[in-house]
Amino acid sequence: QVQLVESGGGLVQAGGSLRLSCVASESIFSIDAMGWYRQAPGQQRDMVATIFSGGTPNYADSVKGRFTISRSIGKNTVYLQMNSLKPEDTAVYYCNAARSQYTYWGQGIQVTVSS
Repeated sequence: QVQLVESGGGLVQAGGSLRLSCVASESIFSIDAMGWYRQAPGQQRDMVATIFSGGTPNYADSVKGRFTISRSIGKNTVYLQMNSLKPEDTAVYYCNAARSQYTYWGQGIQVTVSS
């Protein structure tokens, strides 16, 4: 079982930046894909960004050009750099890891963007 721990959330003004980190309990080299999802109150949980084992990223249209997903295999960590934040980016952000038929989630971290 892969354990994921997120950090880096908080309160920021619109136009600002935050960087989320997700540390995995084992080498992410063996994980098929890692990503970030978010869930706003009353909304479904949606994919924000994913990075596959080969390093290819994938982004939701709403964050393209503003968010960047990256990883450090040596630190077992995936990052989400969020720039030009908007109030509609406010949500709980979850780290996700997928390996074979298994999916793992972090506990979630709040990101609040004030207008």
